[in-house]
Amino acid sequence: MSHGLGPVQPPEPAPVPVNDGGKRGIGMAGGALPHSVDLIARLEAEQRKLILTRFDHDDAWRLGLLLVGLARARGAAVTIDIRHGRQQLFHYALPGTSADNDAWIRRKSRIVTRFGASSYLVGLRHRLAGRTSADETGLNPRRYAAYGGSFPLTIAGVGVVGTVTVSGLPQADDHRLVVEALQDFVADQHDGSRSLPKEATSGRAGDEGSQPRERGEQFGSSRVR
Repeated sequence: MSHGLGPVQPPEPAPVPVNDGGKRGIGMAGGALPHSVDLIARLEAEQRKLILTRFDHDDAWRLGLLLVGLARARGAAVTIDIRHGRQQLFHYALPGTSADNDAWIRRKSRIVTRFGASSYLVGLRHRLAGRTSADETGLNPRRYAAYGGSFPLTIAGVGVVGTVTVSGLPQADDHRLVVEALQDFVADQHDGSRSLPKEATSGRAGDEGSQPRERGEQFGSSRVR
């Protein structure tokens, strides 16, 4: 896996309206567009609701496989990454992704780690103020990307302990995929079940031959991931 941010990793892209599945988003120059404040409120409510009772290595495996299953069912070419603190516990790239997605994951995940909120929410808050994230925070846009797809893993009574990140779709769709998986995962935890996704019965993270691994590299994409 390439760790550099070469020519295929542009600075923060020019402001565009946010694709939020039918709602109008937020543009930089024009400030808030209709429904932008409602969208931010909805994202904040999601984050308050999606609270885990625990999160360990086995939970990362379960959540990762849940996301892989959702992505495969939709034919979505995404890369999925789950981290606990500084440790990467799960990483899987579906066909059609590239090393560019790995770089977007690192940049979006850093936003969540720094601000304790989803990368989509952080970016929208900045755009609501009519500023880029780089202008608002002073952070290097080649290392931090406040675009949708990374979400904090928060344990009740503990706080944020990690991140789950998806890259490959338009930012609102990346975010929605993560949220959908977390909603099912959190509901499962609160029901007291530790059932594995179907795919998990054939192996566990770390077992030779069953460990998710990266796909081949493909260069040239500069679309917001």
